[in-house]
Amino acid sequence: MRVFKFGGASVKDAEGVKNLAAVLNAAGHENTFLIVSAMGKITNAMEKVVDCYFEDKSALGLAIEEVKEYHHEILGELFASKQHPIYARVADLFDEVKGFLAWNKSPKYNFVYDQVVGYGELLSTAIVSAYLNDSGIKNTWIDVRNLIKTDDNYRDVKVNWEKTQERVSTQVEKGKLYITQGFLGSDENNFTTTLGREGSDYTAAILAYCLNANSVTIWKDVPGVLNADPRYFEKTQLLNKISYREAIELAFYGASVIHPKTLQPLQRKEIPLHVKSFIHPNDPGTTVGKGIGIEPEVPCFIVKKDQVLMKLSSLDFSFIVEDSISDLFKLLHDHKMKVDLIQNSAISFSVCVDNKFGKLEELLNHLKGKFKVVHHEGVSLYTIRHFNSAAIKSLQNGREVILEQRGRETVQLVVK
Repeated sequence: MRVFKFGGASVKDAEGVKNLAAVLNAAGHENTFLIVSAMGKITNAMEKVVDCYFEDKSALGLAIEEVKEYHHEILGELFASKQHPIYARVADLFDEVKGFLAWNKSPKYNFVYDQVVGYGELLSTAIVSAYLNDSGIKNTWIDVRNLIKTDDNYRDVKVNWEKTQERVSTQVEKGKLYITQGFLGSDENNFTTTLGREGSDYTAAILAYCLNANSVTIWKDVPGVLNADPRYFEKTQLLNKISYREAIELAFYGASVIHPKTLQPLQRKEIPLHVKSFIHPNDPGTTVGKGIGIEPEVPCFIVKKDQVLMKLSSLDFSFIVEDSISDLFKLLHDHKMKVDLIQNSAISFSVCVDNKFGKLEELLNHLKGKFKVVHHEGVSLYTIRHFNSAAIKSLQNGREVILEQRGRETVQLVVK
């Protein structure tokens, strides 16, 4: 089988759903497992529903109504009659959301989040499945929660691979076109769980692994994987082929390619991953698979904005050794600082971190009791894989470089 995954941008409106059907007609749809995300920004809208439930119940009804209106607008453009069965199916799904919020007694945010937010995917797949059937593309809608089994660490679950493999093997027939949801699973008590952000890509990898699929294709609004983010860099270039290892390296440094947890199951069974454009489905896109490096071998640029660079040195000029480094990492962990770069000498330790949770001031107060601390806020961390002198020069142009670190294939620059 083949696994196709369409993200929220591909089904953000009625034209997107129609285009999905056109892509299937162009690429073929027999023996295919189709995974579809929530439409457009609906995951954010469902998160707002959860927040209203906990913080402002008077706004809850309006938050749900906004989600309903968004989907009804799409329904109106896709289906000629309001008597179409899909309207009743969508109404039932909204009744389920309201019902859960009415009877729920759990005060745990993460549990409620998982029970509510996943309705975005249930709504989108119900609508897409109905439209495809009406368009002559016969498909079987399947609830992914019956296939992917997980633990109950809500919002950040681990997959039970043995139970998932058993479910997929017994419930999926070869030769059909299936449509299911990304992002979702269920625990042993059949409560809904979510796989975290980028969860729909991970869903594709899980099902591909269990199906021994021939390939996975992720359909996006870009031509494939580029050597740099076009929002920040000019003259980007399409990468035709990337090895699993190279894709994991790029993701580690912060490239918005493919999440490592998506690549790992595919790598274990050497299932190739294609990243293609749903706007130009006949273009070749990018293939991630077994091999060496990237093709073409060009510098790949990654930037992380709004970072914090801290340089710590011992107050008494003593060495910074294993014990003090261990204490430093515990402090960074306790203050939820994501470490993106480390550089140390005998008496100093520099670290570039992401202050995502706003705990920098608290951390600095702890550190200043033990170290001399110099810190720079609002810096940018640039990483270049497969760098050359021209690539480095292009970043240094007009910028103050306050830290540089080089390896054989990678250079990192912290700049103001």
